[in-house]
Amino acid sequence: MRELIVEADGGSRGNPGPAGYGAVVIDAATGETLAEAAEYLGVATNNVAEYSGLVAGLRAARDLDPTATVRVRMDSKLVVEQMSGRWQIKHPAMRPLAAEARSILPADQVTYEWIPRAENKHADRLANEAMDAGKRGEQWSPSRSTADAGSAPRKGRGELRDQPPPARSQTTPADTTDARSTPEAPATVAPLEGRGELRDQPPPTRSQTTPAATPHTNDIRAARNVATEAPTTGGPPPDLGTPTTLVLLRHGETPLTPQKRFSGSGGSDPALSDTGRHQAERVATALAARGTVQDIVSSPLARCRETAEIVAARLRLDVRIEDGLRETDFGAWEGLTFAEVRERYPDDMSAWLSSPDTEPTGGESFEAVAHRVGAARDELLAAYTGRTVLLVSHVTPIKTLVRLALGAPPEALFRMELSAASLSVVAYYGDGNASVRLLNETSALR
Repeated sequence: MRELIVEADGGSRGNPGPAGYGAVVIDAATGETLAEAAEYLGVATNNVAEYSGLVAGLRAARDLDPTATVRVRMDSKLVVEQMSGRWQIKHPAMRPLAAEARSILPADQVTYEWIPRAENKHADRLANEAMDAGKRGEQWSPSRSTADAGSAPRKGRGELRDQPPPARSQTTPADTTDARSTPEAPATVAPLEGRGELRDQPPPTRSQTTPAATPHTNDIRAARNVATEAPTTGGPPPDLGTPTTLVLLRHGETPLTPQKRFSGSGGSDPALSDTGRHQAERVATALAARGTVQDIVSSPLARCRETAEIVAARLRLDVRIEDGLRETDFGAWEGLTFAEVRERYPDDMSAWLSSPDTEPTGGESFEAVAHRVGAARDELLAAYTGRTVLLVSHVTPIKTLVRLALGAPPEALFRMELSAASLSVVAYYGDGNASVRLLNETSALR
């Protein structure tokens, strides 16, 4: 029997915000792209976009060969687990989409498999092409797509035939869920505080499915803040297991911190000051006393690596580096104060303060930062399921993680304080729900 691969993805620039999906159908034996689909959805959540991509991919596969077995590969653990019947679907908005996906092909013809984001680039590009087209007020056009470029044979394509298939999905009827601060600079400058993150954007258009064509870009995968419902059976709520807990540690001070200068990932990469090293030692002592951290992951920048290594030495753990946790690249603004930037680049500063997709002069937009932080989060949650992980990062990434967990609007970022060497904690549960347990805790420094 013929086997087809469906790779699907969806994203929302704001969650909810301007959203779109992408899906590609691949011949498992040859790795050939057989069909693509993409669509701008208007304002929607990440989960709606992801499910919409799944539905479009399954339809395209059915249209190609309704008798083929279909292996669905997605980097959304939420969708994969729900469609496999291992997680319930509790959010009412997700149930119709899940039911629609189940109705397209017989359950025994479809299996679901989680893959890392890096293996889902084709569908990711398609989703972002659709969102970009929507932002321009246009429809996604297969003739203008470059999504298939660079998606040549890779794991999960032609060589899929050599991999053991995943267990068949058990589809259960009904029941599912959805899942700025000055960078390193003026963490206390009023108009800047809360900035280091993202915001929102665009309006709508619709999609098409095309045979053999060609998208990519990061996306925010989802505030996993989902309201859980009371059990309908009258019994106890389901056991969701041990949550994955991310302990978020902002690095200690550098010489630039008290001067309130922009210090992102495109500047001098300063090390910790004596004060910063002392702060890291104090936090290490506090974390050792708690005894809960099992793994440590750090931004690649020197101030974070140094902070992480001080803690790791105390806890006797190794440090893994994750590029997605690095601070915003502030371009020409690196090393300057807010007032200096306002004087030298007044128009750029005004535009940057008013929109998350505006880049600092020669730098990186907050929207782009939020996309990579959300993607890094998803990969870490999949890699460290049920564990307590210390993430050593910066103002922008940490506030982004907290905002997404709360499902709060971008404006909420202006209302968060994040001190050097402070601790925040977010727990992620098996049903996609997230809980912020701590924010900007600095008692270890007192």
